[in-house]
Amino acid sequence: MYWLGAETAVLERDVHDLRSLFRSSKRQRVVFRDPANLPVGDLKGIPRSVPSDLLAGLLDHAATPLVRLTVALAAVHAVSGHDIRAIRTADVDLARGTVEIRRCLPWHTLYLEQFTHRLAAKWLAYRHHRCPASTNPHPLVSQKTALDLDHPAINIGTLRGMLPKDVTLDGLRQDRILKEALECGDPLKLMRLFGITEKTAMHYVRTAHPERTAKLPR
Repeated sequence: MYWLGAETAVLERDVHDLRSLFRSSKRQRVVFRDPANLPVGDLKGIPRSVPSDLLAGLLDHAATPLVRLTVALAAVHAVSGHDIRAIRTADVDLARGTVEIRRCLPWHTLYLEQFTHRLAAKWLAYRHHRCPASTNPHPLVSQKTALDLDHPAINIGTLRGMLPKDVTLDGLRQDRILKEALECGDPLKLMRLFGITEKTAMHYVRTAHPERTAKLPR
């Protein structure tokens, strides 16, 4: 069971704020052009679209601060489920508005916009209130892992189980990067923004703009 406690008014405000974020970011050409069009699949193929109402209703299904923060990290900042699990409390600096993403590659610094920053602050306050004695070094914990003396990361199955059927963290992440590639077509920007490799960035650019990249070496 996930921790309950989010009030309806707060949830509705978060849904409104996320949609406002998408509209604002669209004008700035830095996020989804159509946040209700979610591609799924993997990087070995071309992302596919799924029913258009999924993202629009995603936060409506997000019953806790933990779920809403997880959705924002994946859908707004393109953080993978693996990287979300690996975040440590020491990596989160709300004063600077940053999160360090631990990877085998050089760590990626995530700069939080206002919406995700507020969700992160809400979750950390909620976590401290519900379990002040927890010494787990991971900010994202379940009711079980919060008090586990082995300090495990939250289970990936727990994160996946938060989402509606047919929506995945990988799908949200891929959609975010693909839509950015559609907007800018610049692999260097994708690398800087999402901390991905040149090969991965080029894959998204080729997928987004096949007519412009058909003659480029693979």
